[in-house]
Amino acid sequence: MDRVYVMNLVASFQLGHITRRQFLKRSTAALGSVTLASSLLAACAAVPPNAPTPTLIAPASPTEAPPTAAPTAEPTAEAAAEAGPDVMGEDVTYPDRDGEELTGYLAWPASAAETPLPGLIILQEWWGLNEHIKEVTRRFAAQGYVALAPDLYKGSVATEPDEARKLVMALDMPEAVAEIGQASNYLLGLESVRGEKVGIVGFCMGGRLVLASALELDTLAAAVPFYGSPLTAEESAAVKAPVQGHYGSEDGGIPVDGVKAMEAAMQAADIESEFYIYEGAPHAFFNDTAASYRPEAAAQAWERTLAWFAAHLG
Repeated sequence: MDRVYVMNLVASFQLGHITRRQFLKRSTAALGSVTLASSLLAACAAVPPNAPTPTLIAPASPTEAPPTAAPTAEPTAEAAAEAGPDVMGEDVTYPDRDGEELTGYLAWPASAAETPLPGLIILQEWWGLNEHIKEVTRRFAAQGYVALAPDLYKGSVATEPDEARKLVMALDMPEAVAEIGQASNYLLGLESVRGEKVGIVGFCMGGRLVLASALELDTLAAAVPFYGSPLTAEESAAVKAPVQGHYGSEDGGIPVDGVKAMEAAMQAADIESEFYIYEGAPHAFFNDTAASYRPEAAAQAWERTLAWFAAHLG
């Protein structure tokens, strides 16, 4: 039995990150006994209201596999160090509008056990919810957020461009936005999350979905698209959240003129916004597992993103 894993299950249940059913299923697998798992659940439920908030324990060593997406390089040492040893992460499920289960990857710092933190949604590139996106989710958690990356592909992860293209084409974008809305509702319902709105950041396909979500959702306090296809001028004037965008000057798929037109339309509509064009940077310059990675541009965009969320989420 993995004692640390079981203790973290208890903490996750008491923090509201997992349901009774999920707790029983996972603890039964870990303990090898339904009876023991049921007894542990009863003990959790018996904790008095004024008992100390549970503390999450970081595992002694990483338990996750290295990135498996088409980019083959591993995350940089700097990125791994930023995540820190006090960040926990786990797969979670939550209901969609029809009561069916949606899935995602949730990460949070140990401090969330004592003090509620702002919620943040992380949206995947066209590859899917791979290890790179999970690592980015943990990096944001290390900065003081309860971060959730919804699995918009329902478990599928592409490793080749043709696979990714098929997954994108099969994705119902309006439905994806609705699922992002459910993800924000799930975050806001957690005891470890404070506030009435969440932040959202996404990359590539996820960047476009950030912009689409900012048009539709009322639960967003701030939006940050990384190289997401620009909105039209009409759409840009209708977004519901402050927007900070990050784009590369050498992105062959997203002309700089389109980004500048979107920026101008937002400013004309008095929507709080700021956009950055990184000279010499290609598409996916933030992805430190890909050949497109540009460390200097990525570092600047990271600091600006953190400052944007700090200003709008606290």
